[in-house]
Amino acid sequence: MSLLSDLVNLNLSDSTEKIIAEYVWIGGSGMDVRSKARTLSGPVSDPSKLPKWNFDGSSTGQAPGEDSEVILYPQAIFRDPFRRGNNILVICDTYTPAGDPIPTNKRHNAAKIFSHPDVVAEVPWYGIEQEYTLLQKDVKWPLGWPKGGYPGPQGPYYCGIGADKAFGRDIVDAHYKACLYAGVNISGINGEVMPGQWEFQVGPSVGISAGDELWIARYILERITEIAGVVVSFDPKPIEGDWNGAVLTPITGVANRGASIRVGRDTEKEGKGYFEDRRPASNMDPYVVTSMIAETTILGKQ
Repeated sequence: MSLLSDLVNLNLSDSTEKIIAEYVWIGGSGMDVRSKARTLSGPVSDPSKLPKWNFDGSSTGQAPGEDSEVILYPQAIFRDPFRRGNNILVICDTYTPAGDPIPTNKRHNAAKIFSHPDVVAEVPWYGIEQEYTLLQKDVKWPLGWPKGGYPGPQGPYYCGIGADKAFGRDIVDAHYKACLYAGVNISGINGEVMPGQWEFQVGPSVGISAGDELWIARYILERITEIAGVVVSFDPKPIEGDWNGAVLTPITGVANRGASIRVGRDTEKEGKGYFEDRRPASNMDPYVVTSMIAETTILGKQ
């Protein structure tokens, strides 16, 4: 195993200028993240300098078998925390060979909204909370839960400390540092109310970059849990019972912790500023949600 580890951690820059680019895209379910790698002749920092690529869309639920080619357009570059060096992760969106966005490509429409002059002028900031649950691989039951049984009621687990309250912290910290290395604007982490449930926050990020950063953070988390031998779920209610889900019912209030749209006291006083939209569930598509907020609050579309 030490030899395998040595090979995995080889520093390519010692022997070649070539780099590995991992092309990442969203699959047909809207939540499955896919990726494949290719070799490039040297370091690249501008996504427009990267070649387009393709994949078999019939294997991802994104194209029929008789016309299965889907084209990947590179859109954003992040440093690769797994291969390190000059190697990169590349967020891509998906198109037909004729250049039309396929139905599962939600980034394309979001980019149009965020490029509208009125939206650009407002420089919309987003901070996104991503809750998730770590599951035992073989039984799909949360970490820290007895197999087939239930832990004590919620209360001590939120931001909890200790072997009987916090489960999977090594995965969470590894993800935190990997995101910072990659260039994701991750701003914090905390344990949530259910054992095995955690949260990270991305932002403040401007416009379309909020969606790019959240998707690559999800990808990095999936890769880390793969290494750790656990499963990550973004389901807003992965376990039935008296546990806070990662979604709320829609009400609006000022400084109201139970409201889905919560306006801060300073925003109420000044008539402008920050507000928190708590309606989207943890498995939402950030391209759809962030662009919809910009479209309704800035462009006035109902």
